[in-house]
Amino acid sequence: MARKTTDTAALTQAGLNLIGQALSIYDSDLKLVVGNRQFQEMFDLPDQLCRAGADFGDTIRALVDRGEYGDVLDTEGFVQSRVEQAQAFEPHYLERTRANGRVISIEGSPLPQGGWVTVYTDITPIKRQEALLRARSEELSDQVLTHTEELTQTNRALGAANAQLEEAKRQLTEMESRTRLTAEMMPAHIARIDRELYYTFSNRRLSTILPDRPADIVGLHAAEALGEEAYDRIHPYFEKAFQGDASVFEFTHEGTGRRMRVALTPDVDGGDITGVYILSMDVTEETQARAALNQTRKRELAAQMTSGMAHDFSNLLTIIMGLQSRLAGMDLPPDAQELVTATTGAARRGGTLLDRLASISGHRDMRLEATDVGTLLRTLETLATPTLPDDVALDIRITGLPDPVLIDPGSVQDALLNLILNATHAIGAGPGTIFLTARAIRETWLELRVTDTGPGFDPQALEHAMDPFFTTKGGEGSGLGLAMVYDQTTLAGGQVKLFNGDCGGAVVSIRLPLRIASAPAAPRLVLLIEDNPDIRMSVREMLTDMGHQVIEAASAEEAEGLIGLDGLGMVLSDIVLEGSETGPEFLARHARDLSVPAFLMTSLPSTDPRRNTASFPVLSKPFTQAELSAFLSKEVLA
Repeated sequence: MARKTTDTAALTQAGLNLIGQALSIYDSDLKLVVGNRQFQEMFDLPDQLCRAGADFGDTIRALVDRGEYGDVLDTEGFVQSRVEQAQAFEPHYLERTRANGRVISIEGSPLPQGGWVTVYTDITPIKRQEALLRARSEELSDQVLTHTEELTQTNRALGAANAQLEEAKRQLTEMESRTRLTAEMMPAHIARIDRELYYTFSNRRLSTILPDRPADIVGLHAAEALGEEAYDRIHPYFEKAFQGDASVFEFTHEGTGRRMRVALTPDVDGGDITGVYILSMDVTEETQARAALNQTRKRELAAQMTSGMAHDFSNLLTIIMGLQSRLAGMDLPPDAQELVTATTGAARRGGTLLDRLASISGHRDMRLEATDVGTLLRTLETLATPTLPDDVALDIRITGLPDPVLIDPGSVQDALLNLILNATHAIGAGPGTIFLTARAIRETWLELRVTDTGPGFDPQALEHAMDPFFTTKGGEGSGLGLAMVYDQTTLAGGQVKLFNGDCGGAVVSIRLPLRIASAPAAPRLVLLIEDNPDIRMSVREMLTDMGHQVIEAASAEEAEGLIGLDGLGMVLSDIVLEGSETGPEFLARHARDLSVPAFLMTSLPSTDPRRNTASFPVLSKPFTQAELSAFLSKEVLA
């Protein structure tokens, strides 16, 4: 790279030496950047004042000492005055007669990054011709000659000014080009509309925010450019913006399933609003992550509120069941035995209810893995079919869905089973059909929709069906089924919607973020650190089945001699290890020198500080090979 830079500088210098005029370029610190051979020869400058870095003030001082500017009484004052003029960087054109009698024109132009370039031209021959013309032309009056000379000088100055204007125009054109290129590279749509709602500017990114919309929208009306749905959602805010109210708002575009954030800013010119600037962004992934985070926080709050109550309730149920057991062993009348049996059953049902509460409020890690949705739904059909009445059919359809996708197959299967059982209850005596469809919505959502031919949701169910403990099954239901579906889906960053179909049946739509499974991480040499030999063997086999080579260590001390091996491509360590150092501590100590991905695995609960403070990605045990592969692929390619 240095050789190439040196060659370029030499070629540039050679080119400047070929021009017929003297040229110098000084930077904003008044240091010489480059001067050609004519510059040195015209002013007979020593070599040290023609090298890059030579000080402008030193050059002026040398010229003063040589008499270039005639008799100068205060050398330092003269030098300081010229330095101050140079620091102002004003464009200029002047003609000066040197001490040797030769006349030069000096044309200076500031540079946008600071400093200036000056071109010196020897115009002595031109001046001699003018003098000769004055001496020999008896026909021309002194006034005409004077005007001719003034006109010639003015033309030269005008030529210099035109050159400066052309340079400024070129710089403005380049700046506009860079600004437009920067705007077009932004991951957002930037635009402006006039008062008639026609686009006057666009960075051509609308189609990346709203697929199927045109990219070139300048000159189009907002309704035509945005489409009916988006225009209807944004138009009221346009009206507010033209009244002077800036706004930022979000909406979900049902046609694409994307979440949009739009910022509108009035364009005020002289007190009048002439248009509106628009900034639009696709915040779908942000919204998904935000929904998952909010649900996690709700879980933590629910766990805090219910843990103490559940503990006391569990103790009460234990006492009740113990007393009922003693009563059941006594010689009681038949009616009393029935009461004992009923009470015992109610207590056990309370225990089941506690388990379900724990499953909602307790922590649950998402276990994403590359999943073939078709295979998952066929397995689900095998599980669900035996629970369906003979006259209730299950119809599964998959359309336009890429495989594999990253989902938590266990939670998805649990949720769909729950919905199928609810649909069976809604159909009742039958006959009827339960439709389960899977499809991709653009490149944003994986939608799983369960539709039944029952009577549909009543208004109360549509409003409260996902609230905990709400049920339409009377005493047979816990009211936690749909609440668990909502919890599992929201925890994954998804959405659950309930509505009635066109034919009256209930429809439950689950939308999960559509994440196409990454290709497995390329085979690498993996350092596996695990103190349990059985687990180490199991994880080693998973890694080798994935194509990796594995070297093993049972502690941080053993791993110390392996961490620096040539060709090491990945480190996977347990958090808790034998010896004095944990996995996170070992990896943190080597973090500066470690140039390969490092990961942790653990069976510690999420509340354990040793896990929470780890600064490396963590995979919860136990895990399958598919979960390990998805985890490593996601983190390595992130």
